[in-house]
Amino acid sequence: MKYDRSYNFSAGPAMMPEAVLEEIRDEMLNYRGSGMCVMEMSHRSAVFQTIVDEAEQDLRDLMQIPDNYKVLFIQGGATLQFSMIPMNLMRNGKAVYIESGAWSKKAVAEAKKVGEVTVISSKDRNYSYIPDCSDLDIPEDTDYVYICENETIHGTTWQKLPNTKGHVLVSDQSSMFLSRPCNVSDYGLIYAGVQKNVGPAGMVVVIIREDLIRDDLENLPVYMQYKTHADAASMYNTPNCWAIYCCGKVFKYLKSLGGLEAMDKINREKAQVMYDFLDQSKMFHGTVEKEVRSLMNVPFVTDSKELDAQVVAATKAAGYDNLKGHKSVGGLRASIYNAMPKEGVEALVEFLKKFEAENS
Repeated sequence: MKYDRSYNFSAGPAMMPEAVLEEIRDEMLNYRGSGMCVMEMSHRSAVFQTIVDEAEQDLRDLMQIPDNYKVLFIQGGATLQFSMIPMNLMRNGKAVYIESGAWSKKAVAEAKKVGEVTVISSKDRNYSYIPDCSDLDIPEDTDYVYICENETIHGTTWQKLPNTKGHVLVSDQSSMFLSRPCNVSDYGLIYAGVQKNVGPAGMVVVIIREDLIRDDLENLPVYMQYKTHADAASMYNTPNCWAIYCCGKVFKYLKSLGGLEAMDKINREKAQVMYDFLDQSKMFHGTVEKEVRSLMNVPFVTDSKELDAQVVAATKAAGYDNLKGHKSVGGLRASIYNAMPKEGVEALVEFLKKFEAENS
């Protein structure tokens, strides 16, 4: 790596592509002859309107988003969506939530404040698997089925979407957004906090089918209505201009690599390096079932918390940052999002092999 940068395995905010950071650096003081930084310019200016228009179009190109879906750039991150989704989509006051980890569990708690929630959970085995959703018992008047498509903390990902039996599917894609191809038409709403895989913290991308945007929510605070953001093209108030700009750069970068098919191939190759090591190691062990392993977040443990702590300290000293597992589960976790180069994963594996050899 250049610039003496460390390999940052943080679950978010996470690494961004060096090529993107270099371009941002070069435009920092004077964006394309405007005489100012993007952080300084009016969101109502023609210059910024071009930035946001290009960002949306590039995202539409990457995901092949149908014309009957709106793309919204909303502040508040993914956590705000835990509330906005039930407030906007619960027409009958009912939803089914698949609780497959810490983030879907948080979403369940917020949805229960709004309506009746049926929960299908994998908590019985510490969220190490995805529940079987091939034949869900879904009441006819259910408004939507909710999933967290990749659980950042527990390291599971959906390989096959649930059978919603014609009901709207809502997905939190925060920690796997743009990591692989996605058929947007399979969903009613997709959202993603951008700080994990595409940009800086402080914004969420919402992709919502137009028929789900309601105009009968006069008693809902105006900022909490998807209609507000859709009608104003994400410009109801001053948006997170910097995040939109940075994400737009990443969208163009992904297009230059060959799009989501190419990114999926890259991600599978580098995740395989990590999982091949864990499968043969006697010291380190993966924590989730093989068939639902995430390509983005790889949790693993040793046989003791004390040894886990030693490994974390050793990796940090060697320049591999943020490998400590989430406080709720402990152990270690390597988040290897789009911007993590394969060389970073290979270097980490070589370090872990050496650590194991020297401490066995």
